[in-house]
Amino acid sequence: MNLRDLRYLVAVAEHKHFGRAAEACFVSQPTLSTQLKKLEETLGVTLIERTNRQVMLSPAGEQIVAQAQKVLREVNTLTGMAEQHRDPLGGDFRLGVIPTVAPYLLPKILSPMRKAFPNLRLQLIEAQTAPLTRMLKQGDLDALLLALPLNEENIRELALFKEPFLFAASKQHPKAKQKSVALEDLKDEQVLLLEDGHCLRDQALDVCNTHRAVENTNFRATSLETLRQMVAADIGITLMPELAVLNRQSQVRYLPFRGQTPHRVIGLCWRTTSTRGALLEQLGVVLQETVQNLLS
Repeated sequence: MNLRDLRYLVAVAEHKHFGRAAEACFVSQPTLSTQLKKLEETLGVTLIERTNRQVMLSPAGEQIVAQAQKVLREVNTLTGMAEQHRDPLGGDFRLGVIPTVAPYLLPKILSPMRKAFPNLRLQLIEAQTAPLTRMLKQGDLDALLLALPLNEENIRELALFKEPFLFAASKQHPKAKQKSVALEDLKDEQVLLLEDGHCLRDQALDVCNTHRAVENTNFRATSLETLRQMVAADIGITLMPELAVLNRQSQVRYLPFRGQTPHRVIGLCWRTTSTRGALLEQLGVVLQETVQNLLS
């Protein structure tokens, strides 16, 4: 038995699928399956019930996965302690970022981060909030860059900046010639939103429901870029985060809101027990300054 096999087992428990678990572990599916068979032989119990349609854990597998997660968390903590002593501001650093932030913010912040922390080896994971939070709790990630609040126990939240939402509509839309809109202008609009699982969907939906906009339930996008194209085709309007529209020319008009401005708060999160607290506090300062310059 080794740590690698425990990681394979935990990945299968999370993904409920051998192929996706293998991809997450950067190995082939046959390799992962073979190692898990060997782990079952070593322990003398069946860990995974395999059928043609699904993968599920046996009762013994459920208990052993829970213990494996604890072991892996402790190993990650041990590794982090060693990294901190060798170089408090260097070493491997695993950052999870949500999809509605990653493509727009990462290109802007990576250079300042490298300049501020030249010895930091950054590893990036893009995923939705729920899996990122799970990975953070398990010790597979050091920090998250996402929309707040997260409201999880033992997780430190550092607000970095408020990101305004813009009213996005096609150039053929009746409101496209206006210089700005008010929240009341959302009434009866057909609003296009992201699919379930994106925190931006929930935030935009709250704004729309409050101001009597109507979700277009015939379409849900998997990305902001898909939303942008559907808006350009005049299928409906949407709320677009400001960073996603900077320096962008398209068939979409982006209008600021007058008065009360809907927004989201982007922040940095990490475990309160993390051994890299000093680094993360400094990283928060660097990110705040960088984004302030971008949005000013």
